Amino acid sequence: MSGRLSVVATPIGCLEDITLRALRVLGEADLILAEDTRHTRTLCAKHGISTPLRSFHAHSNDDKVLRIVEELANGAHYALVSDAGTPVVSDPGVYLVSRAAAAGISVEAIPGPSAVLAALCVAGLPVRRFVFEGFLPRGGGDRSNALKRIAHSEVTVVLFESPHRIHATLEDLERELGSGRQIALCRELTKMHEQTIRGTVPEVRGQLANPARGEITVVIEGQAAVVVTEDVDLDALVVEWKREGLSTKE
Repeated sequence: MSGRLSVVATPIGCLEDITLRALRVLGEADLILAEDTRHTRTLCAKHGISTPLRSFHAHSNDDKVLRIVEELANGAHYALVSDAGTPVVSDPGVYLVSRAAAAGISVEAIPGPSAVLAALCVAGLPVRRFVFEGFLPRGGGDRSNALKRIAHSEVTVVLFESPHRIHATLEDLERELGSGRQIALCRELTKMHEQTIRGTVPEVRGQLANPARGEITVVIEGQAAVVVTEDVDLDALVVEWKREGLSTKE
């Protein structure tokens, strides 16, 4: 009989931010697959959960994934968690979920905390439509293209960044976005020192401590829609966008 993989959202900061269903599933599972077992052990101890833990992270090899899928196929019930928030969102768990689903394993979502949604809730920017960029590439053409894509986006953009790279990223965003677009920088969401800085990129840069600390989520206002009139040279506009590195699809 095939087993089950439960994808369980866990707190992004405050350990009380976990659902009753998540606690039940973590307690009932045969094993918890954790990005960092030390981090997850703290959560389990807080809530009296004694389920065994096994590490599963970005460096877990194919053999480990295949072994887990085989154990699930033989009837095991495993819970997959990340260090914080919802697994598979900028998280190595996506590969395991894909392989388990392809093998016919039942995969269920146990929804809960998400830094993306929490940041959107407090940003004060339009949320009817948004895109999630995850972590920006660290350099080269991929980073340049991502920044240009954000600059031309007409919908709100959400991204993650590490504290030791955030100032460099804000500099890059200021260069691409200019000084008029509004952003919200959310730091240490749900924790004791939670902070949200709102304003233009230069304003936010000026208020953010250097060095910055804590987990950071940035919400970026979309650019105003371009109104095309008869006077606009569309061919020239396409050439300009290509020169900036955007594809015809973008």
